[in-house]
Amino acid sequence: MFLPTGLLEAFGLVLVRTGALVVTAPILGAGTGFSGYKVALVFFLSVILYGAAGLPMLEALDPIGYGILALREIMIGLFLGFILHVALLSVRVAGELIGQEMGFMMARQVDPVTGIQTPLITSLYENMFVMGLISINGHHWLLGALADSFDRAPVGSFDFGGNLAEPVQRMFGEMMQAGIVFAAPVLIFLMMVTVVIGLLARVVPQMNVLEIGFTLRVIVALVGLFAFAPLLEPALGALYRSFSGWLDRGLMAIGG
Repeated sequence: MFLPTGLLEAFGLVLVRTGALVVTAPILGAGTGFSGYKVALVFFLSVILYGAAGLPMLEALDPIGYGILALREIMIGLFLGFILHVALLSVRVAGELIGQEMGFMMARQVDPVTGIQTPLITSLYENMFVMGLISINGHHWLLGALADSFDRAPVGSFDFGGNLAEPVQRMFGEMMQAGIVFAAPVLIFLMMVTVVIGLLARVVPQMNVLEIGFTLRVIVALVGLFAFAPLLEPALGALYRSFSGWLDRGLMAIGG
């Protein structure tokens, strides 16, 4: 039994796009290495996606042309994974801002996923974001966007889609806005602490402002995190809706 002409070439392009997404997306397996479960996940997803909507390539290509097509598939997969990274950066910005203000930037830990040092508050917010996204099947949104991308931008075409600069710029603007809004309640508390510490330093010059200020900032920040915890649910809900909208706009940009 012989395979249809162009089947392996088309399946290889599907495999490249799927692999680029799985390697990039934090939930699906972004990390410092490419372990066996990622290989299995990429292969089985590619088989399912190609079985659902894949078609053999009609024309044979030389190695250079096929390499250009593979590069296109890598760019599309990385772009879809990048959208999830933008949503995750929103809570990371909030954690960095709060950690900087409360003095927790001095207590860092190494993130095993990214391999870089991450403040404790940032890790807390990121874990909450990921667990919440999984609980509402947000990873299914990402996989659904991957499946839709093969309809919007079929494999075997040299078309690189529309203008990606505008949606990426809008995503970054909304990401920064969401991060600031996410951290705003606790930051306002800490700003009030800064004003109080400044007044105390003027009234009682012999007071050790550095020691008292550090302790007061940590206490107030922890109290603020606990007091404003109920506000995290609507904030995360709005962020998840933004992520869904970013996926839709990204697919429109890919499809031209």
